Formats: sequence, structure tokens, C-alpha cells
Amino acid sequence: MKSTHNTLANWQLTSLDETDRLGELLFRMLPSDSCVGLVGTLGAGKTRLAQAIISAAGIARDEITSPTFSLIKSYQIGERVIHHLDAYRIVDDDEFLELGVDEFIGAQDNLSLIEWADRVTNVLPEETLWILLECIDSTNRILCLQGDARRWGELANQLASEFRSSSS
Repeated sequence: MKSTHNTLANWQLTSLDETDRLGELLFRMLPSDSCVGLVGTLGAGKTRLAQAIISAAGIARDEITSPTFSLIKSYQIGERVIHHLDAYRIVDDDEFLELGVDEFIGAQDNLSLIEWADRVTNVLPEETLWILLECIDSTNRILCLQGDARRWGELANQLASEFRSSSS
């Protein structure tokens, strides 16, 4: 990731229900032109969080699969489109750009969720919100939000506050 990104918030997710609740909050709070980079090792919860965000938009959970092989799946929700991408099998930045991502990443009414985004950092917008997930054990994850504090600082504070109050 680019070194200009600040750590905005950290907390622990202790269950799949908390991951789902976080996804609901993110869907509700993210501006419609957001690019979200999901980073973590295999099994850290990137796909689960992306599914939670997309599910919060009203898409049935069983219709949301990881785009590991298709590389990109798009979901139309009214005027808004959620693009779920997986850069795990991407060889280089050029291959990622050949997917046509420059047409929608950062565009109005286009929410982009990119798993393994650290593999294509150089071609993602500077305004990308980075969500780093670290697996502690089968149910516990450490979540770290990173990004430009001017763009994402208030959202990170609101998200952390609402998430913590809903966990009480």
C-alpha cells in the first residue's frame, strides 16, 4: 500500500455476525463512488466481508460468490452498481486494467470492493479505503482501516462508534 495512508481505526471482530454487522454499516455509510481494498491472508475474511456488504444491498447471500475465477462480478442495485473484484490471480497492473476497471472504479454510483487489492495498489485511486484483516483464530479477526484521513477519517470514527455501540 502507498505510504501516505494513515491508520484510521482498529478493532477486533469476534464472530461472523460481527463481520455481517460491519458489512451492513459499511454499505450504509460508504459514499457511492468508493473504492475499497480488502487485504489479508487466505481465510482472513475478505470474501465474507464483501458478501456482507453486498448482502446489505439486498442481494441474496447465495447469489454472492467470490470472483476468484471470473475476476469480477457486478450487482445492479437501483442506480448503484457494486463491483466485486478479486486480484488474487492477476499477474500485473496491466492485466487488472484490461478488465476495464478504469471505467467504474471511483465513478459515481459505483462501489468497488477489491479482494487482494494489495496486488494492484499502483493502479488504484489514492482515495481507496483499505481494510486489512488479520486472522487470529477460527472466529477472531483484527480489522484495520487505512486511508486518507481527510476522505475517510470521519467515516472511520462513525463506523467504529456505531460498531462498538451495536456490540454492547
